Amino acid sequence: MTANGNVLTQLAAELARGAIRVVDLTQPLGPDTPVLGLPPPFANSPGVSFETISHYDDKGPAWYWRTIRMGEHTGTHFDAPVHWVSGKDRADNTLDTIPAERFVGPACVIDISREAAANPDHLLTRDAVLAWEAKHGRIPPKSWVLLRSDWSKRVGVAEFLNCREDGPHSPGFDRDATELLALERDVLGVGVETVGTDAGQAHSFDPPFWTHHIMQGNGKFGLASLTNLDRLPPTGAVVVASPLKLVGGSGSPLRVLALVPA
Repeated sequence: MTANGNVLTQLAAELARGAIRVVDLTQPLGPDTPVLGLPPPFANSPGVSFETISHYDDKGPAWYWRTIRMGEHTGTHFDAPVHWVSGKDRADNTLDTIPAERFVGPACVIDISREAAANPDHLLTRDAVLAWEAKHGRIPPKSWVLLRSDWSKRVGVAEFLNCREDGPHSPGFDRDATELLALERDVLGVGVETVGTDAGQAHSFDPPFWTHHIMQGNGKFGLASLTNLDRLPPTGAVVVASPLKLVGGSGSPLRVLALVPA
């Protein structure tokens, strides 16, 4: 408590007067939302589809609602530990068992937009993380590390997924950087602007998809298909990333919000 009330009362007051901005880090979710396709024989997640139940008509004269069909990992979405085989045996690894306080944490935003523009396969290295820390301070435990690549500014599904004959090409984390964040910094998880937290060519890595393997295997989370990371400072924002409380859920679309000093 302070002379002016508790910290939550102060937060509400600062939001009301515009001293704290709320930045939406979420992509719109609809039939045009990009979904990464896997090659045979793997099963694929469906795209987003809606079916109207009623729309102020004979099926419901005063109300409008729809059914929704999509995969758990569609659009701006959350990866729970159980999503990957390395995290399947961890405690509290599904959406309905993760403590709610683990969805909220400070944000550390690492900007690789220039490197990603020059090379879509760019990987953030351990040395680059350490260089960021030398400038902005050590990444605190239980924080979200968000990789700004400006990938969300790409227009259209083809440009966003950036697939070639050898698969998609998009930036991500190298193995040493992922291990640093998960094991030495004990972050909540990582967030990216691309369709998934691994780089596009991660199918060829050792182990394959090492960001998923290391993060989920160590009880960490992933946030994918974020946007507006260019509106966040390197430090000082707080991110709220709360997925649906799906029983046994491996992930879900969510609305990711950042609280940012004005």
